[in-house]
Amino acid sequence: MSNLSYKHFTLGVEEEYMVIDPETRELKSHEQKIVQEGQKVIKDKVKAEMHQAVVEVGTDICQDIDEAFMDVGTLRKTISNIAGELGLWVGASGTHPFSHWESQLITEHIRYNEIVNELQEAARSNLIFGLHVHVGMENREMAIHIANSARYFLPHIYALSTNSPFWEGRKTGYKSFRTKVFDKFPRTGIPDYFDSIEAYDNYVKLLVKTNCIDNAKKIWWDLRVHPFFNTVEFRICDVPMTVHETTAIAAMFQAVCAKLYKLRSQNLNFMMYSRALLNENKWRASRYGIDGSLIDFGKEAEVNTRVLIYELLDFVDDVLNDLGSRHAVGYVHKMLEQGTGADRQLKVFEESQNLVEVVDLIHNQFLHGL
Repeated sequence: MSNLSYKHFTLGVEEEYMVIDPETRELKSHEQKIVQEGQKVIKDKVKAEMHQAVVEVGTDICQDIDEAFMDVGTLRKTISNIAGELGLWVGASGTHPFSHWESQLITEHIRYNEIVNELQEAARSNLIFGLHVHVGMENREMAIHIANSARYFLPHIYALSTNSPFWEGRKTGYKSFRTKVFDKFPRTGIPDYFDSIEAYDNYVKLLVKTNCIDNAKKIWWDLRVHPFFNTVEFRICDVPMTVHETTAIAAMFQAVCAKLYKLRSQNLNFMMYSRALLNENKWRASRYGIDGSLIDFGKEAEVNTRVLIYELLDFVDDVLNDLGSRHAVGYVHKMLEQGTGADRQLKVFEESQNLVEVVDLIHNQFLHGL
């Protein structure tokens, strides 16, 4: 038994929240007032986003999942309080059930102006809310190795986060329509694998040199070796409705990284699959959430998604005690019981046939469990 240390698998969590008008339940521009007030309390942990109805928050670097839970909880409470004082609501859902993007204002900022100028309608219509989880790495060589292998598990964990069944007042038939909206951007989706960190860096350099991008942050993949930090950043998930769901998902990403690291230290590798195959599973996860089946490429068979999630829980089980995250990962069982955010949104809509009630659910669940 090797004495592996998992200390460097630190966590950073970024969430995007929607700002809601309590009267109409529509998205509402907060004219960056929430950000300005928030920065007085939590400094640069709150940021403006491209659309003015979006508030982005990010935790400090957290040593473990308990710290991440506390930090996300504090961020949610802080933003909720500030919004309340301004007569606004906040909520967490991958898309707003009925607001139209056309009526939403774009934040005045050189970077957003550039993106809108280049991507046009794809950027203006990109009114979506995601969760990004950063997992710390000991070095960039290990980061690319873990990113390559972790791609396989993206659809499984994404299925648990699905929380955007409605778009512009329509029931989309998807559990996560957010990714369909984001797919209009270039350089999105599950990336290919890279033979080495040099190969990845050369790819980025070529894109910069040929004016495809001006910096590596314009690579919007579902996971990426971060261009500036020693992290692997997981970007596939819808923002979950509650902090417990966010924490469980962050803990899952951390556990997958730690397990792949452990295998690597035993000279074992996880199978590499092509982007073309992995995207079949991503598509299924976005359409059916945890209620469909995904492909087990080892068996070359369809398997019930819940069964595969239980298998994933088994796969990471032996690193949870070292990470101190057993309780957080354990919450996945509860998520499988109560359904994802999308399932709960759809249930309220089926009972009420009223999207205003769905917005009320999103708002009411924002501080649930805190």
